[in-house]
Amino acid sequence: MNRGPHLSKLRTIIVALAAMLAASVSQARADDGLVRISFVKAGWIIGGSVGSGTLTFHGRTYRLSVGGLSYGFTFGGSQTNLHGRVSNIYRPSDIEGVYGAGSAGAAVIRGPQAIVLTNQKGAVLELSGSQTGLIVNLDLSGLALTLH
Repeated sequence: MNRGPHLSKLRTIIVALAAMLAASVSQARADDGLVRISFVKAGWIIGGSVGSGTLTFHGRTYRLSVGGLSYGFTFGGSQTNLHGRVSNIYRPSDIEGVYGAGSAGAAVIRGPQAIVLTNQKGAVLELSGSQTGLIVNLDLSGLALTLH
């Protein structure tokens, strides 16, 4: 009796099952974390922002640096405090990157802020908070986040 073809088929099935199992184990599930950022924005046509914040992810807190540039109809200055969540991240470094958005708004003394942004790694920031100051803007902004 020739067992060669049957053993070969069995071996192929076992290898295929092992590969499927390995693939399902290695596919990590994206997670989310909590974010708090505070930054100052000022400008006259060209604006800039600088600030700091934190990311809380899997029970650990990481410090963030916030920076950015904007160009367009911008004048004034403001302090913004935002909090919310970041989703679709696998590790803390996934929050790093440039988040772009076109924006239009004005704040005098206090104004609500709500924004959803995505970076080049697919991380999604959903933030809300408050803005204090006098700033009028109709600009294209880029917000950059980096871990310390």
